[in-house]
Amino acid sequence: MGKLRVGLLGILGLVACSAFAEDWPVPDWQHDPAHYDWQAVDDYAFPARDEAERHGVRSDALLIVRDGRIVHERYTAPTRADTPHLTWSISKSVLATLLGVAQAEGRFQPMDAAARYYPPLQAHPRLTLLDLLNWASGLAWQEDYEYAPLKSSVVAMLYTRGRQDMAAFTAAMPAEAAPGSRFAYSSGDSNLLAAALRGMLEPGRYADYPWQALFEPLGIGSATWERDGAGTYVGSSYLYLSARDLARIGLLMARDGRWRERQLLTPDWVRFNRTLFTAAKGMLGEANPGGHWWLNQPLPGQATPWPSAPTDTFAALGHWGQALYVVPSRKLVIVRYGDDRDGSYRHDELLKRVLAVLDKEGA
Repeated sequence: MGKLRVGLLGILGLVACSAFAEDWPVPDWQHDPAHYDWQAVDDYAFPARDEAERHGVRSDALLIVRDGRIVHERYTAPTRADTPHLTWSISKSVLATLLGVAQAEGRFQPMDAAARYYPPLQAHPRLTLLDLLNWASGLAWQEDYEYAPLKSSVVAMLYTRGRQDMAAFTAAMPAEAAPGSRFAYSSGDSNLLAAALRGMLEPGRYADYPWQALFEPLGIGSATWERDGAGTYVGSSYLYLSARDLARIGLLMARDGRWRERQLLTPDWVRFNRTLFTAAKGMLGEANPGGHWWLNQPLPGQATPWPSAPTDTFAALGHWGQALYVVPSRKLVIVRYGDDRDGSYRHDELLKRVLAVLDKEGA
């Protein structure tokens, strides 16, 4: 009887463990067997050709993951599930995630002077890594794109006089404000962080570090990250990932920096990424800044940026419609790649439609 009792307890324990088991993409994503009607989502994300041409919106990929399983996936040729797609400024948030691994390894603290790791910033001794992570360096910068190329700091950095050494180009900018005193979105700040990462590492480790520290532990196999003429990763803009691999970054963040049994990021780091930078003022556009991520949290006197989504929603966003949305309260990770050429695509509209489908199905 005693042996039988122990056996039953063991079986009950296994059942209890399986009830709380987590799904992970090891080696690849599993699909949720439930059926959902995604027509309203696809109608918005993948409009008919004439409508897409009229509005300048084109989705290349849409991947929806709920609780670690794919519930919907669609692509527009030539993009496929294994196609590395240019993420543009999503690169910035992935860089912040990589820095989170370095921070967990004890390589830096956010309040460290940036010049400690990147000596060309010695002219700005009060500038900290925290300031750069909040896009608050105070350095002069114009984040204008193809519609205003002549005065654009980012166009000059990426394509003309700054492209051989993007961090040095940014470090040479004059100070316009005290570090940490104001928010000013800057791809230059991100590339200073990418250069500072080199100074945190042992000689010879920089080239392989993104793979050893982040991509390989997550099973990411599609990553290509371009470097500038000085060998520094273009942390602002030039990371390529498949939609499925980018979703792995989202799942890591949704689960507070844990990947299976490994705590790659400290929970404090993830909380920092999701903490509103209150020195930002006024309506900033698509969302509000956290630590190199974008948050669905209102600044004082402001409405919630995406009213149809929970306020714990946060995102990595990139030029021409690239987006990685994370909704922890709904266990959701959504990747949308696009080629948008106007401002008609709305984050809130996509999120509203996705949540409506899941609410209808009781998910």
